[in-house]
Amino acid sequence: MSARPGRLQRLQTLVTGVSGYVGSALVPRLRSDGHAVRGFARSRARVETAGARLDDLVLGDATTGAGLDAAMAGVDVAYYLIHSMEGPAGGGEFVALERRQAERFAAAARAAGVRRIVYLGGIVPAAGATSRHLASRLAVEEALLGAVPGSVALRASIVIAARSRSFRFLVRLIERMPVLAVPAWGAHRTQPVDGRDVLEFLARAATLPAEHAGRAWDIGGADVLTYGDMLDRIAEVMIVDRPSIGLGFNLTPVASVVAAAIAGEDPGLIEPLMESLEYDLLPRDGDAAAAFGVRLHRFEAAVERALRDMEPNQEVA
Repeated sequence: MSARPGRLQRLQTLVTGVSGYVGSALVPRLRSDGHAVRGFARSRARVETAGARLDDLVLGDATTGAGLDAAMAGVDVAYYLIHSMEGPAGGGEFVALERRQAERFAAAARAAGVRRIVYLGGIVPAAGATSRHLASRLAVEEALLGAVPGSVALRASIVIAARSRSFRFLVRLIERMPVLAVPAWGAHRTQPVDGRDVLEFLARAATLPAEHAGRAWDIGGADVLTYGDMLDRIAEVMIVDRPSIGLGFNLTPVASVVAAAIAGEDPGLIEPLMESLEYDLLPRDGDAAAAFGVRLHRFEAAVERALRDMEPNQEVA
């Protein structure tokens, strides 16, 4: 595989999660590099609503394995962008569900002779995966990398983009809370990454040289911020005055329910996400951008672009 996708090297790619934010945005990026793109989803209607223009679509279910063999036929690179934290899988059941989905996907990819799986997961704290959310991401990563040796896993922290649920959650909190009550996790640090940069990493992973494959890469943005600073700087870009109060404690089970209600989100999604904020989530691979050839956007530029993209569909204060 060459260092950069080229129109002379047309790959057959498979994109799962194609009705979601990352999957639907990745499709045109892959097509612009000259690749054929097949989608895998449970609902044709949801894919059409997301606006993904595919070469073909296979309907199926990663949980049961239905449709996976057909989806994998002739595929060079398969993107695994399935996450199951929200909805009926909330309350901790998503951990077993995600593992089962990944194992079935991995087995189908190996049987079909897929050359590379590309997975987007989450950064793990230096001490190891200590939240349900991050432990689940790590288990999925291990299943996929173990099945196809030339695979690539990308680990990201908070993605800054209009359709990123983590970012929208923060924006809604800032909009609706006159004073930001920040739990103790506000002192922990991370490197939020522009959604445009995530798409670049994903697209370039398809043809990443073999010496950089077969492993996980931590990816982050250009700026290291505490979660508290991140909230303050989003508020500054939104041009709203939101004084903040540090609480000195977490109480995540209670705080997540309150925060989800304020932001209009699913508590089953917010609680495991907030558990992950109780640690520094910093990339350990400072050379990832150079290895992939990605030029990183600064944090304020990412926020400004995401807010601009949000406004046509939902008013932002």
